[in-house]
Amino acid sequence: MARVPYVDPEDLPAEYRDLVVSKLQGKPVNVYAAIGNNPEVLAGTRAFLSSLWESTGLPDRERELVILLAAAESDSRYEWHQHVGIGGDAGVTEAEMAAIADGDLGGFEGDEAVLLRYAAAVLDHEVDDALHDAFVGAYDESTAVGVASLANGYRSLAGVLDALDVGLEDGEEFRGWDPRT
Repeated sequence: MARVPYVDPEDLPAEYRDLVVSKLQGKPVNVYAAIGNNPEVLAGTRAFLSSLWESTGLPDRERELVILLAAAESDSRYEWHQHVGIGGDAGVTEAEMAAIADGDLGGFEGDEAVLLRYAAAVLDHEVDDALHDAFVGAYDESTAVGVASLANGYRSLAGVLDALDVGLEDGEEFRGWDPRT
């Protein structure tokens, strides 16, 4: 059980009510309902996450690869569970998800291999000039900022979820680190 109550949108000031509702699911979700205990922080969190989704410089599939990597590296069951479905819709295969969860990035090729190596190095505080230059050569400086922000933004969210002990929505069971099983 979460360490804070999940707020009902109707209990929030009108300008914050929609922020508890997932744009993808069209219903309140626990991550936002928990953060909704501080409506101003919820508004800022939603604005930040929205900017990461819309302005990172990555197509949906690549964005989801980075988010899944951040969820796995952070051991965030909630984020992983949510993004298995979103990632699948964006074209990430279950085998690719299982590889990311296992830390096996060797099956990715080309720009995606560079992207995942860069994102992993960001999360591990191990970006060096050579890797940064390789990433910028495959993408660009703007996307480097976007990917560093995306990876660390979802790591930060994982920390909030962990601190507040946010659980899956009622009736949902964890999809597992290997979605093929």
